[in-house]
Amino acid sequence: MDLDAVRTFVAAAEAGRFQDAAAELSVTQQAVSKRIAALENDLGVRLFARTPRGSSLTPDGRAFLTHARDLLRAEERAAASVRPGRRALCVDVIGRRLAPADLVRDFHRAHPDTELDVVTLPDGDAAVDAVRSGAVDVSFRAVTAGRLPDGVRAERVHDEPVQLLTGPAHELADTGAVTPTALRGHRIWMPGVGLRTEWGTFYRDLTAAFGLTVDATGPDFGTRPVLDVVAGSSTLATFIGEGSGLLWPADYDLRRIALRDPVPVYPHSLVWRDDNPHPALAALRAHLGTPAPAAGTWTPEWAGLRPAGRRSR
Repeated sequence: MDLDAVRTFVAAAEAGRFQDAAAELSVTQQAVSKRIAALENDLGVRLFARTPRGSSLTPDGRAFLTHARDLLRAEERAAASVRPGRRALCVDVIGRRLAPADLVRDFHRAHPDTELDVVTLPDGDAAVDAVRSGAVDVSFRAVTAGRLPDGVRAERVHDEPVQLLTGPAHELADTGAVTPTALRGHRIWMPGVGLRTEWGTFYRDLTAAFGLTVDATGPDFGTRPVLDVVAGSSTLATFIGEGSGLLWPADYDLRRIALRDPVPVYPHSLVWRDDNPHPALAALRAHLGTPAPAAGTWTPEWAGLRPAGRRSR
């Protein structure tokens, strides 16, 4: 059903004359007549009885008027539901216990009236595709070179230091900090790191840069099985982000060991469509700012996503 015709019908019914309806709608009287005639033809009934003084509703017209107003109200509600700022900002994070989720929670604490829909997509390629298609508004990912399609932008918003995680029996367990090169010869276990994911790319580049050996053997059953094994091992360790909110039993006594000289940092970027008008996206970008360049850190060469003209928050 043509909603312009329905809108014209309601205007004519309320005005009582086609001429007045035309003036209200900023169209010609002939256009009003054509729209009403087309609507009557679609419905198969007469909606107006024409009189020398104007027009009056027929019984069918009076019956249809209430539903016509409902149609126009439904149209307004449908349009309002997708107007920028009226729906939740859909945000993809790589994991709900990882640093980007904390960034989103910080933003929500600062903007409690902003509705958010937080999702976790399986990998960076799926996240970029979802941003490009409009399935999500924004994603937190480490973006490797050459991965962004036209119309999709990214900027680096958070540098997360990488730490070593060991069990209490590991020879480095009581070390407050170590250099990345000091890990040469140690077995760092990261099942699944060989997969083509953004985090896999980062850790492969990290180990290559410092001559480290990462053991990627074994199926990737998730984080908990890795923590189970590392907690009871005197030879295995793994990498973990400083902002990771992973939980483990107290008796595991796992140790976070800082890496220094340099500090490897995982470069989290914000990915969004450059034509996305959602006002909460602009607020999120302003809240995050960009990380100030820090001396003594290491990132892969592909991590240099910094927007021109932006200032650190």
